Amino acid sequence: MNKEELKTGRVLVDFYATWCAPCKMLMKQVDVYESEVDDVKVVKVNIEDEPEMSQAFGVRSIPTLVYLENGVVVNRTTGMQKVEDIKKLTNS
Repeated sequence: MNKEELKTGRVLVDFYATWCAPCKMLMKQVDVYESEVDDVKVVKVNIEDEPEMSQAFGVRSIPTLVYLENGVVVNRTTGMQKVEDIKKLTNS
């Protein structure tokens, strides 16, 4: 995971863990979102592989979505979301 890719453009970060059932359900929604929205880059972060990244973004529970524009956190949400909710989160 390259932290530089979070600093430019519109980025949606999906914080998850492989053992988290709600994360798996959300990931399916994020995959649909990614296929429908071209101008937002989606980055998936496994909190067990990247604990410092989770800490840097203050992730306390998963799944968590964090939306950034040019490296600045614009919006965030925790828990299951539908594709429409994710689009609202990112103004897409």
